[in-house]
Amino acid sequence: MGRRYGDDVLAGDWRRRKVTPEVDAEPDLVVEDADSGFCGAVVGFDSGAVVLEDRHGKRRNFPLLPAAFLLDGRPVTLRRPARAPVPAARRRTASGSVAVDGVRARVARASRIWVEGVHDAALVERIWGDDLRIEGVVVEPLEGVDALDERVREFGPGPDRRLGVLVDHLVPGSKESRIVARVNSPHVLVTGHPYVDVWQAVKPSALGIAAWPVVPPGRPWKEGVCAALGVAEPAGMWRHILSRVNTFADVETPLINSMERLIDFVTE
Repeated sequence: MGRRYGDDVLAGDWRRRKVTPEVDAEPDLVVEDADSGFCGAVVGFDSGAVVLEDRHGKRRNFPLLPAAFLLDGRPVTLRRPARAPVPAARRRTASGSVAVDGVRARVARASRIWVEGVHDAALVERIWGDDLRIEGVVVEPLEGVDALDERVREFGPGPDRRLGVLVDHLVPGSKESRIVARVNSPHVLVTGHPYVDVWQAVKPSALGIAAWPVVPPGRPWKEGVCAALGVAEPAGMWRHILSRVNTFADVETPLINSMERLIDFVTE
């Protein structure tokens, strides 16, 4: 009965079965199809098969079967290489800077950036907040610039205690331009934008309007804007404006340029 089934299936060196190595079918790898003898370089894949091209430019497709190819005369199993992970796009802050992950906010510098009011401060935080925290720069609202020169003297600017000031409606001949002219410390930089209010530095397109309403002289600008747009009160209008600002692309270039100059100045 033992001979009927042949030799013992456990006899011999059964634990040392030869394992065919697997090789990634990288581009330009030269292999030979074991069955047909076609020899060529890997040039791609088509419907799950590897495409080989010989030295005459002829191409053939071969399925990726076990031990179906010869590499340097030895049987191998080709496999499709795993796709390299696509590097994640570099995350950007709202200001357009490259975001730095895993970094704590820096301890506040002695230097400061002043803006005219709480709306200016909120808009600056919305766009440049991440950058300012990493740099350790605090933004403070002034509630107007009428006493700017006096406030600057109280601050006591110096080489390690710089001051940047963002002023609304800083245009030649304006009241703001005359106030700014009284500040002459080399450790203070005053920049500004031409808009009556920082609201106007937000692009109309971000709010879904064609343009900011024209407010007649003598009428408070914010109230005139709210009336023209059918908004009950400035507080509600401001909440709407701020909610529509996501990045620097939502504000006008003069504001961007002024803020970038101030940040560079106080962090030198």
